[in-house]
Amino acid sequence: MTVAELTARWQALPGNTRGALWVLLATCGFSAVSTLAKLLGAELHSVQIAFFRGLAGFVVLLPLLLRAGPSVLRTTVPSLHVGRAVAGSTAMLCGFYAITALPLATATAITFARPFFLIVLAVLFLGEAVRWRRWTATAVGFVGVLVMVRPGGGGLDPALLVALGQPAAVSVAILLLKRMPPDERHLTVLGYMAALSTLFLAIPAALVWRTPSAEQLWLVLLMGVVGVAAQAAVVRGFRAGEATAVAPFDYARLLFATGIGVAFFAEVPDAWTAVGAAIIVVSTIYIARREARLGTVKAGPTPV
Repeated sequence: MTVAELTARWQALPGNTRGALWVLLATCGFSAVSTLAKLLGAELHSVQIAFFRGLAGFVVLLPLLLRAGPSVLRTTVPSLHVGRAVAGSTAMLCGFYAITALPLATATAITFARPFFLIVLAVLFLGEAVRWRRWTATAVGFVGVLVMVRPGGGGLDPALLVALGQPAAVSVAILLLKRMPPDERHLTVLGYMAALSTLFLAIPAALVWRTPSAEQLWLVLLMGVVGVAAQAAVVRGFRAGEATAVAPFDYARLLFATGIGVAFFAEVPDAWTAVGAAIIVVSTIYIARREARLGTVKAGPTPV
């Protein structure tokens, strides 16, 4: 079968089917990035891993920025770009620390708590109206987070609190993005985020720097390439299909993370983690579908 025939068959598939397959491909990529980060975390500091991940994204974007020329730097809201870069850097630091310090399934499940933070921030800073059903779903989801963290249970792991910083920081970055003027160029937003976050991450990475071996450099390179490819797959998925039909497939990350954790790192989630993760997943699916019906879902998942 020729490439043209394969392309024709692919295009003949329904948009939601193509979108779901793209998102499933992205979940495989993000799971691979998490696995590589955990392997690297055995010898490299999580801050250094986050820097390498950010640097890889900047290198991939650099040719587009150079082609666009100096005009891509023009902006009327530099403070918002700096704020987004700080939030994005914080999200990467928290996310990679969680991956190296916690079971993969636990670190992955906590990333799905993003809608809970985002709804609260949207009400406080954007003045958005939230109906009681979404507040109820948010409260239920937060209960799921508490089940996983188990405050006051005598076994609170500080890494769990750091892990919660990832969805919280991502929510701040999204909030700042929504505050930007509508005529701000997409490439300008991406360029400032990539350049500034790489710069910010370079500072703490230098403090814990350990020169990677040749094998580690290959793993770092692979992590960067796979991460960028996974992000591209997410974009294609949400362009091809409807958000409500495509978004739930992102939860396959939790299944992949659990399987990888058991197979490669001997990480068997306990009952509390499983229950908390299930509560978070169900409540976030409800919130996503509810917001989509109200016409407010505009973007896909944003994993580390």
